[in-house]
Formats: sequence, C-alpha cells, structure tokens
Amino acid sequence: MRIAIAQINCTVGDLSGNALRILEFAERARALGADLLLTPELSICGYPPEDLLLRDDFCAACQREVERLAARVQGIDVLVGHPHVQEGRRYNAASLLRGGRLAGTYHKRDLPNSEVFDEERYFESGSGALVFDVAGTMVGVNICQDVWGPERAFATGKPLRASPGERQAPKAARAAGAQVLVVLNASPYHLGKQRTRHEVVRGCVLEAGMPVVFCNWVGGQDELVFDGQSFVMDVRGAVTQQLRAFEEDLAVVEFRGAEPVPGPVAPELSVEAAVYKALTLGVRDYVGKNGFPGALIGLSGGIDSALTVCVAADALGPERVHAVMMPSQFTASISLEDARVIVARLGVRYSEIAIRPVFDSFLAALAPEFKDRPFDTTEENIQSRIRGTLLMALSNKFGSIVLTTGNKSEMSTGYATLYGDMAGGFDVLKDITKGMVYRLARYRNTVCEVIPERVIARPPSAELRPNQTDQDSLPPYDVLDAIVQRYVEQDRSIDEIVREGFPRADVERVVKLLHVSEYKRRQAPVGIRITPRGFGKDWRFPITNKFRGGL
Repeated sequence: MRIAIAQINCTVGDLSGNALRILEFAERARALGADLLLTPELSICGYPPEDLLLRDDFCAACQREVERLAARVQGIDVLVGHPHVQEGRRYNAASLLRGGRLAGTYHKRDLPNSEVFDEERYFESGSGALVFDVAGTMVGVNICQDVWGPERAFATGKPLRASPGERQAPKAARAAGAQVLVVLNASPYHLGKQRTRHEVVRGCVLEAGMPVVFCNWVGGQDELVFDGQSFVMDVRGAVTQQLRAFEEDLAVVEFRGAEPVPGPVAPELSVEAAVYKALTLGVRDYVGKNGFPGALIGLSGGIDSALTVCVAADALGPERVHAVMMPSQFTASISLEDARVIVARLGVRYSEIAIRPVFDSFLAALAPEFKDRPFDTTEENIQSRIRGTLLMALSNKFGSIVLTTGNKSEMSTGYATLYGDMAGGFDVLKDITKGMVYRLARYRNTVCEVIPERVIARPPSAELRPNQTDQDSLPPYDVLDAIVQRYVEQDRSIDEIVREGFPRADVERVVKLLHVSEYKRRQAPVGIRITPRGFGKDWRFPITNKFRGGL
C-alpha cells in the first residue's frame, strides 16, 4: 500500500481553486504510484471557514464541489475534507472519492472548543467509523481532534474536559477493522507545537495499536499560520517520515502490510528559524490571498520596523515593498542613516517624507485650545498620527496594505498610538515579544547582514520627544516579557507571578496597563499568532471590566 500525503495551502472560500489544487496533487500522487491521497481537514473550503458555515448556500456549494471533484479524479482514491449536511445536521467530514463518486463519509466525533477553535458553534459530533480497503490493508479515518481526545488543554495545562485515555474515535476505527489510521488535520502553529503533536499522536498510537499518517495544513489564514510538518508514526511511537515545515509538500508513504517503511524526515528548525518562516508565510498569504499588490511600512530606524521590512521583503520580494521614513525634529541622525542602510541592503523602494511642517501646522491650529499647557503625550501622539495618515494616504492611492510594526510587549501595555502607529491592515509582530524581536533580528542577519548592529544594540525609542527611550515608560523588556507570558499565556495570578521572584510593583503595573489597554487592542489590526495565546481569537476579554486580578 502506498499513501500520498498532500500538504497543501488552500484558501478559505475558494472552492473551485482548492478542488483544482487537490486534483493536481492527486495526479502527481498517481504518477508516483500512490493508491490513496490524503488531504487536510476541510481542504475543499479552507480552514477555518468560521461563520460561512452558517450559510446554507456555502455548505451546498461545498457539497457540489466535492461531487464534481469525485467525478474528475481518476486512477487513485482521495480523502477530502469538507462540511457535510445530513438530515439538517452539519458535520466536519471527510469523504472517500473512489470510482467517480463518494464511496463513504466520516463525521468528526470530537469537536475542539478551546484556544482558537470553536467548532461546537458550527458542527454536530459524529458517530461511527469509516474503514476501507486499500491494496489489501484496512485504513481507518479520523479528523484532527479525534486523536487528541478529551484531555486537550490550554497552554496553561489546565484540563478542559475528561481524563486521559478516552480517545473513542481511534478505538472505533480499530474495532471496525482498521490496521492503519489516517488523520486529516488543520493544526495551527505556535511555539513548541510539533513536539506536542508528536506526544499526542504517540499516545494515540500506543492506545489504538496501529500506525498513524498525520496530514496537516500549511499556509496563512488571517492570524493563523499552519506549519505543515505532516508525519508518519509507527506502532512503537517512532516518527518514520516527516514533511517540510511551512512549505507545500507531497510525500508517498510505503507500507509493508500495516507497517510504514521509513522515509525522509525533514530536519527540525531552530526556534528563530521556525518563527521567522511563520511570519513570512503569514505575510505572504495575507497579502496574496487578499489581493494586495504589495506592502507599505513606516520605517523608523528602530528594530521593530527593521525586522518588519525584512520579513515583508523576504515574503513578497523587495519589488513589492515600499518603506517610508517620516523624520521629525526628534529623529536622530543615526536613525535616518540606519534606515537608508537597511533599504539599500534589501533593495526595497524607499521614500522620505518630513513631518515637521505638518506637525507645526497641527500645533498652530491647536494653540488656542492648548494655551498654557505643557508638551506631553498629546503632542507625541500627534506625530504618530501624522505618520499613520501619510501611510494610509499612500495605501489608498496605490493599493498596498500598511504593515504595522507593534510587538506583543507594546500591545500588552498599550505602548502604541490609536490611529497612529496602529493604523494599518496587518501587524506582523503582534504576537512577538520584544525579546524575540531581538532574537529574530540576529537570526535574519545570519542569513545575510541587513540590520546594522547598532540598531540591535542601542536602547529602543519612539523618538517623539528629546532623549526618549522605551524604558522611561515601561519596565525592562526582559521583566515585562516574562510577566506578559505568565499573565497572558498561562493565566497566572499576580500573587503567583510575584512568588516567582518578580517585583510586585512591576507585576501590578504591567497588569494594570494590560487591562486598561484592552480598548486599544480591540481596534488593532489582525496579526500573526506565534505563541499559545495571542491577542486575537483566543483572547476574549471584555473592554468594560473592573476586575484587575487583585489590584
């Protein structure tokens, strides 16, 4: 038996385009001698389709596309993921396309409803099993959460439902005669995710007593990035084959009976390389799938914008990136010099637009209202909003999307200006702490040196007043990032964080800033999720909220 894994990049809602992609991979797999092609979860419609699933016309169109695809597939069986409506109930399904028709359909049994998943909003839980013969070996089908089981937990490690060892779907497949389990997945990336997948699937393999072929999505979908890394695990829990990370891939797995023959195992990426690839893939797909001709970035000479323009150039090609430096009277000469070095090394388009004349005009217009009041954050924010207005004007005129440059440390504490540096369409670094920004900058320079060393070495500054540094307003970034990680990603209390040795004053300050900034984050652009909990689908705190965690 030969099973082909189609690790493909589909687009939500592009039903015909996704079907053509599946057909192309099916033809390639057939040419390689495969008997069965395995595609990812909901491959016909893209994942996650969210409230499109509530539309009857969408689900009907998906079903028609699956039936059309079945009629076009020749010489190979295909498992395709799609929404399926049966007797008025909607299921997350996988259908076997064989002989020009749908030869069987499986309904996902265990629906995730945690982290970024809310499938219980859309689907009913299935029952039963789908097992079929492929070249003399019985193959069973599961979908994603089915093999994770009810013990799946948040990043905090707190259990969501029942105790471990209750994976009913793999056991049902085994009881129905399956010798090999194939699993369609839409498992998004975050730090450490592949290690977790291996651990979970190993538990499934040891419980069910059969090897697993795990086919995962690859590509960007709004804030989510899917990293692929599809793999095969034998009955002893060893990974015998693994596909590439963050790239489309096709691999054929050969079985002798029910035992997978070892194949190529793609090398594991370093943390920095994996995160950087996730960012570039997220930008490429968000810009490309939404039809933007390119990207605009406000370049400051600082490390956040330097890293953002590197990611954009690597994702889109330098010819599709326009960096704009907008100096004021507070901009240091080295910031201008460093910005010019960065764009020259990358080869992106570069413009300079001085904002002082506009700033002076604003101050003159506001002078009667601001009479006798000192310079403060109001004037600082005006500068940021002028820059945001200029970038959005260029975006409107030429169609490119503005990529904002705020990192997770800043988004946590509100160290950003509404309608200023937050103005734009996509925040590349939204889930990247300041510490990780530095690590990624150094990593990018190992590929080829782009970011001048002094950009990395000098204290970060918004340069909105004389001699300003970020640490004037925030705790040291190593302290800030550690507190944010514990409070945001792990749901630790203030007292728990203090007991780990962090100064109570710093913890309380960060928590207070985090809560009072919720209204800002709700208006921020979507950004790429990298950690187990970002400020997006899995962060749903009320804006109007008096709870401050013990403050």
